[in-house]
Amino acid sequence: MIRRMKIVKGLSLGAPPEAAEPAGDTPTMRLFGLLEVMAAKDQRYSLQGLVEETGMPKPTLHRMLQQLEGAGLLQREGDGRHYGIGTRLRRLSENLLFNDSLHGARHTVLRQLGEEIGESCNLTSLSGSEVVYLDRVETAAPLRFYLHPGSRVPVHCSASGKIFLSQMSAAQRRRLLSNAPLETYTAKTMTDAAALEKEVQQVRKHGYAIDNEEFLPGLLCIAALVPSGDEAPSNLCIAVQAPIMRLDAAKAKTLLPALQRAALALSRIDADAGSDRATA
Repeated sequence: MIRRMKIVKGLSLGAPPEAAEPAGDTPTMRLFGLLEVMAAKDQRYSLQGLVEETGMPKPTLHRMLQQLEGAGLLQREGDGRHYGIGTRLRRLSENLLFNDSLHGARHTVLRQLGEEIGESCNLTSLSGSEVVYLDRVETAAPLRFYLHPGSRVPVHCSASGKIFLSQMSAAQRRRLLSNAPLETYTAKTMTDAAALEKEVQQVRKHGYAIDNEEFLPGLLCIAALVPSGDEAPSNLCIAVQAPIMRLDAAKAKTLLPALQRAALALSRIDADAGSDRATA
């Protein structure tokens, strides 16, 4: 049976997912989730507005807002009813933007690649048995699949995932995949371990991987590894995604030179950042 991902609902035409109930396994993470809900829209929320937005009980939300206000992360507006970003949270965001030159440099490479090829581009990393999106630049084309930074996709049916698998030994792959069942997401998802192993060997040989509608129907992705610079395994991939009506597997391969140039540029950025840390 084909499994349908919860995130698929918000992917078809590029609209960001709507705010929902704050997620989290601990009280701290639920507070963080509430901040995410409030940051998702350019508006000031009242307590009642948050009740309607999240569906959470008013007493629970009132307690959470008091905690965030007391910590300086939120502050009440002049009318005493609406909440806005607090000084402490604003200072945190400014410090992140000011000091994270590595992210800024990487994003510039990603943006330039997107402008060159005209499609959405991702920077990804392996996290457990999933691939996590570290950054993304969206195409200007009206039809696109929306996967925001922080999204996670399965390792066995994503282009980046196959790249990361190709760096592992056969024993490492077996250990990882035995604890992450090869679930079916589309009619093209590869769920046979032997077939996946054969595919990974081809990826290792050619240096790139393709997801041809294996995770989402109608979506094709091609990915390449960002070299680590010291021949050690890398945990960074760069990828291009597009609807199959604009990008088939043959056309995707013609994008490899641009993808590999971007990968080398990212590798140099990380090498420079490593040198800075060593001399600090």
